[in-house]
Amino acid sequence: MSIKEWLAEDQPREKLLQRGPAALTDAELLAIFLRTGTPGKSAVDLARELLADFGSLKALLDADLQRFCLAKGLGPAKYTQLQAVLEMAKRHFKEVLQRGNALTSPEITRAFLSAQLRGYSYEVFACLFLDNQHRVIQLDELFRGTIDGASVYPREVVKQALFHNAAAVIFAHNHPSGIAEPSQADRQITEKLKQALALFDIRVLDHFIIGDGSPYSFAEHGLL
Repeated sequence: MSIKEWLAEDQPREKLLQRGPAALTDAELLAIFLRTGTPGKSAVDLARELLADFGSLKALLDADLQRFCLAKGLGPAKYTQLQAVLEMAKRHFKEVLQRGNALTSPEITRAFLSAQLRGYSYEVFACLFLDNQHRVIQLDELFRGTIDGASVYPREVVKQALFHNAAAVIFAHNHPSGIAEPSQADRQITEKLKQALALFDIRVLDHFIIGDGSPYSFAEHGLL
């Protein structure tokens, strides 16, 4: 049965219009992007197969051109469309949190940091610098590679915070494995950074770990 034969409220596009994008499953969202299925398969059926093939929506979104095009129903045209969508999402959140805007929504902050850091295949440690009214000053990606006490230098973070005249910071780094749980090294470096910045009356508001699903918040888990 084609999607057009489904009840209107079950069709992905109608469901999105009536209930919003958050109401859709990963397969339904992907089906809207795909637009069409293959002979004998609806776009939703194809989307479900692709998610099973790649293992997750994140894996599909992060796939390189060669891996992406190996999947049935995909190709260079779809790859370029997807990359354009992902880049528009990054730029959207960057405009939302542009310099001078106050952080009024934890959800927007999470979405912004996820959009900036989730696609890397290696670890990136970033600092979001804020003024005393929690308005955005700058997001800086300061360190790359394995995040531990040897690769994240508190003096460099302090130096950048003072350069931006920041009153508060939010840390964020990604876990390419997709597991958004803090390691012992994550906990240790966060405490070192917090102590170093406290000497200059700069507050650490949170540290987010970006993986699959919702980012892990140190503040929400009582680790700050």
